[in-house]
Amino acid sequence: MKFSLFVHMERYDEHSSHRQLFEDLCELTLLAEAGGFSTVWIGEHHAMDYTISPSPMPLLAYLAARTQTIRLGAGTIIAPFWHPIRVAGECALLDVISNGRMEVGLARGAYQYEFDRMAGGIPASSGGQHLREMVPVVKALWQGDCAHDGDIWKFPTATSSPRPIQHPHPPMWIAARDPDSHDFAVKHGCNVMVTPLMKGDEEVLDLKNKFDTALANHPEVPRPQLMVLRHTHVHSPQEPDGWKVGAEAISHFYRTFDAWFGNKQTPVNGLLPASPLEKFKDRPEFELQNIRKNTMIGTPAEVIARIRHYQELGVDEFSFWADNSLPHAEKKKSLQLFIEQVMPAFN
Repeated sequence: MKFSLFVHMERYDEHSSHRQLFEDLCELTLLAEAGGFSTVWIGEHHAMDYTISPSPMPLLAYLAARTQTIRLGAGTIIAPFWHPIRVAGECALLDVISNGRMEVGLARGAYQYEFDRMAGGIPASSGGQHLREMVPVVKALWQGDCAHDGDIWKFPTATSSPRPIQHPHPPMWIAARDPDSHDFAVKHGCNVMVTPLMKGDEEVLDLKNKFDTALANHPEVPRPQLMVLRHTHVHSPQEPDGWKVGAEAISHFYRTFDAWFGNKQTPVNGLLPASPLEKFKDRPEFELQNIRKNTMIGTPAEVIARIRHYQELGVDEFSFWADNSLPHAEKKKSLQLFIEQVMPAFN
């Protein structure tokens, strides 16, 4: 079992400076590297302080200079917002800068709010077409000269300048939920990242079954890796109510997600208030006990047992999702507990 850190600068009001959030992200990354994490993942989001990352590339390039061993994952590049030549070149450049530590994740995108501003308002649900066309083109550009005449992009002979250090190319990951996405990822030799969100471990099993079906459909392809991304909060056994700290924060995170995903309000300077609690009174997944049960919240022993179950299912990487609306000090304390008391059980 490998462990990775998934982290953004997240801001819910005007009291936190963007510079401080940047320094906090760097501190968590350095702590993760020192603790033996394999990868740090940073995604892409636009015009929202809720998850600040207009491009993962500058952050990852900066972290490349500050770190020695941790791999640097773009998790994920939103395919409809990019051109394949730019994806290939920027990812290869990061691979050169980091001396072969780049990993690239690609996704179709989710927020209609972003599509309205970045892609001319096309439906977010149509992003899968961009993703399916982009993956083989980027791989071809990494190999050398490539001309492309697709449904979305058309360009004469071009190549990736520079080309990546890793051979044949940096590991590619696809964010997948439905069976077709799993099948596409495996067919094209890509690793798979899955996110159960607020659903329980039955969702992890369902996603793993979709992955296994895709493997069975493509026996000619070497088995790719499977990563599970989970909101994670570890608390001390000496704090029996410590789980509530994490559950309440993750509730706030998802109520903010609901506001952005609903796309019914105009943000003010990149900020939107969380949807009110009463909106979710008939949604059992928002009850604190269910958040505790369904996300990765618990004492080190409880978290070890859950991750061991994932390991037995055949999950290759567990990603500690640090975005949860908690103050930096709480995030750091949780991550340190994970490093000191959870990870040794898997060494």
